[in-house]
Amino acid sequence: MEIERVQDISSSSLHTEAIPLEFIRSEKEQPAITTFRGPTPAIPVVDLSDPDEESVARAVVKASEEWGIFQVVNHGIPTELIKRLQEVGRTFFELPSAEKESVAKPVDAKDIEGYGTKLQKEVEGKKAWVDHLFHRIWPPSCVNYSFWPKNPPEYREVNEEYALHVKKLSETLLGILSEGLGLRREALREGLGGDLAEYMMKINYYPPCPRPDLALGVPAHTDLSGITLLVPNEVPGLQVFKDDHWFDAEYIPSAVIVHIGDQILRLSNGRYKNVLHRTTVDKDRTRMSWPVFLEPHREMIVGPLPELISDDNPPKYKPFAFKDYSYRKLNKLPLD
Repeated sequence: MEIERVQDISSSSLHTEAIPLEFIRSEKEQPAITTFRGPTPAIPVVDLSDPDEESVARAVVKASEEWGIFQVVNHGIPTELIKRLQEVGRTFFELPSAEKESVAKPVDAKDIEGYGTKLQKEVEGKKAWVDHLFHRIWPPSCVNYSFWPKNPPEYREVNEEYALHVKKLSETLLGILSEGLGLRREALREGLGGDLAEYMMKINYYPPCPRPDLALGVPAHTDLSGITLLVPNEVPGLQVFKDDHWFDAEYIPSAVIVHIGDQILRLSNGRYKNVLHRTTVDKDRTRMSWPVFLEPHREMIVGPLPELISDDNPPKYKPFAFKDYSYRKLNKLPLD
């Protein structure tokens, strides 16, 4: 069964100025109606090169408690490496369809790795204006190179180098967040599985859309992950829900956007927020983003850390194996 890719739908739709009905959102979701147009509060930006480490730590913790999202600059990932990561990803999505389909997610696969289109089960049967590529990049024991593009030839080298940098940055941030809870620096890292935790790369490809006022690249969601580290291209589109409004996120070149995901929410017993966010699309330009999801391994049971639980602070979340949590969330099943 051939799956229709959004990139192909985009190519045919641009001549008609119309999009298929399944991409048209209800009025309560349409970005033209629901995006806040007044003065927009800025998502916190943290400069990790600030020599005042206590100030950096306070900023990371405050942003995670109040927003669940922040941007980091001077984060240690070379700007040139981010450019190369984006270049090899863009080159892959510009290849002929047959070449992209060679790393497609098998139709009957339980796992999400590979090139694909549909991911989330949506209540109203709507579709998101996006194609994607998933593959794990760390630890080496869980990397499956059959889902890594062979073209361009430098794709593997760039992603392997990026994996080392993104791992280092995530561990720095998890250490700060652990200490912000009054715990050992390793607490959250261990709560996500320690050395067995997995880093999943995703490339989102949002092609031009003739009706960006009606469609969404990705509908409103929180990430399944513990923490997500994302770099976008220069085309804006990320929106964050805060104080009952959808706000546009500012694009800062070379910044890494950090999302607190469901598992850190649950490990911290609700102290840190999981950010509700979505993606809009552009009429004329392709938006792309490269999130890396730091996730527990499938069998890891995640719930509030025991050190945080007391009579005054009872557990707010039920522990789940990550595979069961993911299945229940993606299939809209109860999580309590």
